[in-house]
Amino acid sequence: MSDAQPTQAGGHAASDSDADGAREAPSADDANGPRGLLSEWGVPVLLFVATIGTTLYGGAMLEGHEVRSFADLAKGWVFALPLLAILLTHELGHYVAGRLHGVDLSPPHFIPMPTAFGTLGAIIRMRARITRRDALLDVGAAGPLAGLVVAIPVLIYGLATSEVKPMTPRAIDATVLLEGHSILYELLLFVIHGPMPEGHDVFLTSTALAGWAGLLLTLINLVPFGQLDGGHIAYALFGARHERLSRVVLISLPVIGVGVGLAYGLPTLLAKEPWDFVLRDFAAGMNWIVWGLVLTVLARVGGGIAHPPTDDGELSPGRRRIAWLCLVLFVLLFMPSWMRTY
Repeated sequence: MSDAQPTQAGGHAASDSDADGAREAPSADDANGPRGLLSEWGVPVLLFVATIGTTLYGGAMLEGHEVRSFADLAKGWVFALPLLAILLTHELGHYVAGRLHGVDLSPPHFIPMPTAFGTLGAIIRMRARITRRDALLDVGAAGPLAGLVVAIPVLIYGLATSEVKPMTPRAIDATVLLEGHSILYELLLFVIHGPMPEGHDVFLTSTALAGWAGLLLTLINLVPFGQLDGGHIAYALFGARHERLSRVVLISLPVIGVGVGLAYGLPTLLAKEPWDFVLRDFAAGMNWIVWGLVLTVLARVGGGIAHPPTDDGELSPGRRRIAWLCLVLFVLLFMPSWMRTY
């Protein structure tokens, strides 16, 4: 639970072109000579510095501070530092894996936003097509797995320092944000705080919220669609069946959103609660509907949901196990409602 007003952080390590690159013929930039350090890293560094500022601002607001000076801004570090550590580790996972495979890819471009989370994540541009399934799997899976290595300890510490308190009665003139619960999140919450007493909830610190956001970010990217991280993994594992799976996912996301809204909203409606409460609960699955619309737009802009093909056959046995691990993680991280108002 949080009494702040965050918006969802997101981010893709997916390609913003129609292919991902690995050991291909030189690109036009390479043909004109090696990229300079400033031209390659100048904009990404500036964007990252800006994202430090926006996440500090978001963290300071979450901590209840009005930002009027740099000292006020710096108070947001308890949220900004762990969140940026998770995001940066996620993106560097992709970048390092890509470089190890000789992938032609850009540095991560962070997206600063003046929201409560302070960022929409980051994008890495892939400049050519990956030709081997093992390389595709490594690049796709490295980000989520690396990010979780940081996000889970951050969340454990955050939950351990968060208090379990009675929930205030529901009120029309006040809203409380309830974070989404996944299987993994529920397990960590149970191990740290034990069974939750009736009418109580955990009130997340800013650091705990950053760790929770890391789980949400990983879930979003592991959706097996298009050229999201989960799409790369699904293509590496299933090959041409990836396109059919992507279509099923695109249809399923709004259906999930409507189902979640009905599951929360109908009991409230039947209990004849105030309409404010009914509308809040029916909106519980809206995040999945919006994410489905975003993916639809991305697919249309990017030329469709088909994944660029690889040139070889099956995954190696070790990579196949990693792919199935990522699919299991997607199930463990799945949140019916990302965040809802109470």
